[in-house]
Amino acid sequence: MAIGELVKSADYKSEKHVPVIVLPSKIVAGEAFEVEVSVGKEIAHPNTTEHFINWISVYFKPAEGNLINVARFEYMTHGEAVAGANQGPAYAEPCSKFVLKLKTPGKLIATSYCNIHGLWESEAEVKF
Repeated sequence: MAIGELVKSADYKSEKHVPVIVLPSKIVAGEAFEVEVSVGKEIAHPNTTEHFINWISVYFKPAEGNLINVARFEYMTHGEAVAGANQGPAYAEPCSKFVLKLKTPGKLIATSYCNIHGLWESEAEVKF
């Protein structure tokens, strides 16, 4: 079985595991712009010791050329503590921002990993 057969996709408005990519309305070639990626934008994803988003990765696929990994975010704390599950003082939310410059159009592809429900993906077209 290929890993691609394990990756799930859906509409983020009806499925809490899908990574959401937010881009500005206007992107200019060669100029920096902000990208936000998150899981649970419309339907909150549990962020507990037992059920959490471990990471989000973002890739750029230019109209021509190979896939490029442009960002990766790991969410390392989910309420763990010596006192027990969900007793800790810190919970990381699966939401991150970064700045990107692109010279060519293409698509951004985000993947996320839920410790219970596996790999999820979404994409957003980048046009100039």
